[in-house]
Amino acid sequence: MTGGMTNILMIIILALYTVSVLFLFFYSISQAYLVIKYISTRRKIYRDVPGLPDSNLPSITIQLPLYNEIFVAERIIDAAINLDYPAHKKQIQILDDSDDETTSITERKIAPYKKSGINIQHIRRRQRTGFKAGALRHALTLATGEYIAIFDADFIPPKDFLQKALPHFSDKNTGMVQTRWEHINRNQSLLTELQAFGLDAHFRVEQTGRNEANCFMNFNGTGGVWRKECIMDAGNWDADTLTEDLDLSYRAQLKGWKF
Repeated sequence: MTGGMTNILMIIILALYTVSVLFLFFYSISQAYLVIKYISTRRKIYRDVPGLPDSNLPSITIQLPLYNEIFVAERIIDAAINLDYPAHKKQIQILDDSDDETTSITERKIAPYKKSGINIQHIRRRQRTGFKAGALRHALTLATGEYIAIFDADFIPPKDFLQKALPHFSDKNTGMVQTRWEHINRNQSLLTELQAFGLDAHFRVEQTGRNEANCFMNFNGTGGVWRKECIMDAGNWDADTLTEDLDLSYRAQLKGWKF
């Protein structure tokens, strides 16, 4: 290799190194800013959000996207059924794109619930177009609720989830409420401990810091409630992205909705 070629290679390497260092520097600054904002929230005295009166409870649709979830499908269906909310105000949609035994398991599971008069729908599509985003978009056309709660199959919402989340929509500009994830298998292995640590940092520090700083935050794909009007106003779910939850979150906030 000639001296000239060597110099060019060294310049390229130095440039890449400099860009990488600058990226890490500014990323660290942004994270430090979120940590400061998170710490500032801990000094505030938060009062409980007043609950909704039983006479004024809004209608809600609970969406459960499923794809080959033979081990947890029944559990999330039971959790949705057991949510403490008036039956006539609650619609449950199972968005089942499965191609394995999940479908038959789901049908057997919901049969007695449907016979008892519970408003639960098993929604199947001929083609899995758009994957999860496509399933959510399709089911929204059949949703009757003013609010949309979304839970992935591996979640177990507590019974009082809706009672605690919905009062935060008292501001008409609030489009989405995201809740923090917890973990049932944190101590199972070193890997699960590290995953739980990373998720806790994201929800407790990053999301809280962003909210406190009035920065954009995002719906994490599950464990949250949307105002249906917000979803429609932001252009609905779009499958033309790998992160439909982040995409819709930013579009909604660009339209002026609060998270």
